[in-house]
Amino acid sequence: MENLFEKTLNTQEIYNGKVFNITRDDVELWDGYKTIREVVHHRGGVVIAAEKDGKILMVRQFRYPTKEILYELPAGKLDKEGETVTEAAKRELEEETGHIAQSWEPLGFIWTSPGFCSEKLYLFKASNLTQTHQHLDKGEILNYIEIEKEKVFEMIKQGEINDSKTISTLMRAYKL
Repeated sequence: MENLFEKTLNTQEIYNGKVFNITRDDVELWDGYKTIREVVHHRGGVVIAAEKDGKILMVRQFRYPTKEILYELPAGKLDKEGETVTEAAKRELEEETGHIAQSWEPLGFIWTSPGFCSEKLYLFKASNLTQTHQHLDKGEILNYIEIEKEKVFEMIKQGEINDSKTISTLMRAYKL
């Protein structure tokens, strides 16, 4: 048996924010060594690879931590009480792109940065789309665009798309 598990001895919340909380945990390893783990606790979210007429629905938005405008798939936080991950995906797709989908395929989940963060993103592929209208959250500024599927994959290869949740979801959606 592998001795990989760590025992939490004490947890202290050091930050409680709108999007995430941070704890400082004292832990003990299997061999008795004691150390500290700082953990960002996040409620998680959803990411949607939606295709319409051979085009992938994407958004471009400024991301403050990177100080860059990024290409991303529609995505969002699990922030509505009692909402399932599928319901969250449907809500986010319509909010950000103004589309609803008749077909939904769950693609599992990814841990975004498991070395320090508990964020778990649920991935989906959506198809059979109908356009409604975009309705962004207050303070959410993004441009919705449709890009040919082959062009999206070329943009990844060329380093124009660097968002890990987008690349991971497209890999699962198109079995690359």
